[in-house]
Amino acid sequence: MIIETAYKQGDIVSVKLASGEEVVGRFDSAANGGVTLIKPMMLVAQQQGLGLGPFMFSAAPDSKFTIREAALSCVVKTEADLAKQYTTSTTGIALP
Repeated sequence: MIIETAYKQGDIVSVKLASGEEVVGRFDSAANGGVTLIKPMMLVAQQQGLGLGPFMFSAAPDSKFTIREAALSCVVKTEADLAKQYTTSTTGIALP
């Protein structure tokens, strides 16, 4: 597993799972053998380009999710435009 840097609580990060999927979420912590994200969303392909969808359909979307270290490939800071899209999707606040 590659972790690029220590992230601050509240940073928007992208997580690549060992299965190949990408998850974008607000970083909460890295402890107990995993990374905890708040309001994680999956990266999905749409006709207009990339979009964000629910990480788990059966759980409350504003929950904290801990992804175990064995399921991670890497964690990086999310690219600025996608981070803005994530913020708009999760808060309703449109950033310039």
